[in-house]
Amino acid sequence: MKNIVKNWKTTLAGILVVVIPVVTQLGYITPEMAGAIVTILTGLGLIAAKDHNVTGGTNNQTPPNNTNTTTGA
Repeated sequence: MKNIVKNWKTTLAGILVVVIPVVTQLGYITPEMAGAIVTILTGLGLIAAKDHNVTGGTNNQTPPNNTNTTTGA
């Protein structure tokens, strides 16, 4: 569970994106409003992701340290 909630901002955005269809089915918001909210939350979640500055950003992407060097021949 610790790895799932590593970044609270992306976790919160993800949970809200999952909750929005339920709230829509219960009739609290319209499908149009749900679509707008999900779009905004998805964008914010992607911006808040820990790797937002890697590709085309200020940091170089480094591969993980894998000790397994087999080539699978």
